[in-house]
Parts: sequence; C-alpha cells; structure tokens
Amino acid sequence: MIKLYQFPPAFGLPNMSPFCMKVETYLRMAGLAYECPRGADLTKSPKGKMPYIDDNGTVVADSTFIIDYLKATYGDKLDVKLSARERALSLTIQRTFEESLYWAAVYSRWIEDAGFAIVGEAAFARLKFPMRQLVPVIARRIMRKQLHGQGTGRHSRDEIYAMGSRDISALAELLGEQAHFLGDEPTSIDATGYAFLANLLWAPIDSPLRAHAQKLPNLEAYCQRMKVRYFSA
Repeated sequence: MIKLYQFPPAFGLPNMSPFCMKVETYLRMAGLAYECPRGADLTKSPKGKMPYIDDNGTVVADSTFIIDYLKATYGDKLDVKLSARERALSLTIQRTFEESLYWAAVYSRWIEDAGFAIVGEAAFARLKFPMRQLVPVIARRIMRKQLHGQGTGRHSRDEIYAMGSRDISALAELLGEQAHFLGDEPTSIDATGYAFLANLLWAPIDSPLRAHAQKLPNLEAYCQRMKVRYFSA
C-alpha cells in the first residue's frame, strides 16, 4: 500500500500544507489505497520537505513528482481525455496556485504576527521544551529568507496582498460556473485547486487574501463540492 508521509491534520482540514493536502486529495480522486503513518519524520524525506510517499520501497518526494509517479504507475484516468490546450491550461492554473498565490499565503501565515500565532501553535504545539521555543523561531526565519529570495518578500504588505488578490480573482474567473476547473468532470488540477482554496477559505487565518476569496462565492461552492465528493466519508 502507498504510504503518504505528511504533516498532521489541522484546522479541520486534511492538512494545513496545501502541497500535502494536494497529494491526499489526488489519491482519493484516483481511487488509490493509501495510509498516513503517524509521526512522519521530515529528516527522512529525500528533499527535506513534506509530502513524500513510499510505494513498496519506491520513495518519491515533491507533490508534483508524486502525482506524476502515481499517474505513470497506476494510470491516468483523471486526465486521459484532456486536449493539449486543456493540459496547458491545467499547468497554468497549477503555476498560479503554487508559484504565485502560494507566496502571498506564506506571507499571511508566517510573516504576519497574527497569522504566525495560529500557524505556529498548530505546527509546533507537539514539540517538547526547549524545542517548542526554538524551532518556531528558526522555522519562521527560514520562511522569511525563502520569501525574500523568491522575491515576494521584497514587496510591501499592500503590494503582496494586491498580487495575491489578483491571482484569486483570475482563478475564480477561470472556474466560473463550472463544477471543476476544466469543466463538469474533475481532473488532477482540482487536487491542487481544492487544497489551496480550502486552506485559504477554511483555515482560521484572517487576511486580505481570505477576505477577498470570501467575496467570490463560486470558490466556496467549489470547495464544498470537492469536500462532499472526496472527504465526506
């Protein structure tokens, strides 16, 4: 059976990491049996990040490479009918979520004091003293450095949230009144869409990003559809 190593559930979500939640959502969408061993060890990940999987001795890290591996190994029923244009659109949507909106969300969770108070408690509450005092400070410092290196952290607060809100508006426009991002039937991009939008809308972290997303009712309706279809049991 596939073993999915990821962070523990939080905020009533399968995972507060959208990348971890993306993989778990895909596994459910694809109908693949899996388990999530307790006490996943970040140091055992080949790339030092969550998630990663162990499929009978084959270890794969990074959410995109994991899904690529699962498609190649178990078949690609979700995307088999997609046209070349639809595949290109799927990649564009993925990049918007993972390479643009993600960084504005990181700012809201790790740099803003109010956001970090909530995320830090959820992420590090299980640690024992003195690690519980040391690790959050180190982790926040690392995230701040990554945000600056990527470029988003060089902008002002207002500029960061303006960029993130534009991404959200664009994604809502692409979704429109469709049931899923590429039409009536779900495809693998919906694993990404649900993971990121549910974390934005339903994690208890108030920010201009969340407030903007809440003004776009098709995003909430989309998340509710995905939750009922894949996480109601």
